[in-house]
Amino acid sequence: MKKVCVLMADGFEEIEALTVVDLLRRAQVYVDTVSITDDYIVGGSHGITVQTEDLFEEVDFGEFDMLVLPGGMPGTTNLGAHSGVRKVIRQYADEGRYLAAICAAPTVLSDLGLLKGKRVTCYPAMEEKIEGAVLTGAPVMWDGSIITSQGVGTAIDFSLKLIAVLTTAEKAEEVADSIVYR
Repeated sequence: MKKVCVLMADGFEEIEALTVVDLLRRAQVYVDTVSITDDYIVGGSHGITVQTEDLFEEVDFGEFDMLVLPGGMPGTTNLGAHSGVRKVIRQYADEGRYLAAICAAPTVLSDLGLLKGKRVTCYPAMEEKIEGAVLTGAPVMWDGSIITSQGVGTAIDFSLKLIAVLTTAEKAEEVADSIVYR
């Protein structure tokens, strides 16, 4: 069974994080929600609080196939400022494991130099902060081990792409049909 870690920082974008968790679980992908704060309760950027399953320090990141970074502000800034998060992202990049980021969160990958030469997308207002990448403006982009998406309005497409990458395109279609999408 594939395993995914969704990192949650105070100020995360609720729809981007929870759509990923919900749809991947519908596809029978194991998803662990992980708080990067010192509390299991993490506050979203629109006042919705979520209880995560684990704290960052409790997790063995070696067991996951994919790391997901939701966007939102100041959630993205908080992810990028966390030294442990940066270390794990670098480890995943070095090992060729999947890194997925939506909305503003691709800027965290860019700040680490991981998007150079990659075809990516992000929230339009964040494009100026992405260095060395080919910005496509597409709802979702998959280039090598990096999957990016534009934002709240593309959260379902993003989640379905993650399902297709981790399982099969057929499983992604099955989930899309089950939620009456398209």
